[in-house]
Amino acid sequence: MDWSLPMRTLVDIEDAAIEQLDNLAARSKRSRAALIREAISEFLGKGRHQVAADAFGLWGKRKVDGLAYERKVRAEW
Repeated sequence: MDWSLPMRTLVDIEDAAIEQLDNLAARSKRSRAALIREAISEFLGKGRHQVAADAFGLWGKRKVDGLAYERKVRAEW
């Protein structure tokens, strides 16, 4: 169970962005803070997925056969 408390943070946001947040908050019947928390969570979540996407197919650029390389390395054990 996570017993940590949320941390308050001071962030400078331009007036135009605050106005857009307030409009979205009114339309969605949510608080500005809730929208900002959701946006940060989505942003951080995309970062995790991007790391996996960047690694996918990484071996394909090599000139060595992956299975042959694996067998060679395992033979060294």
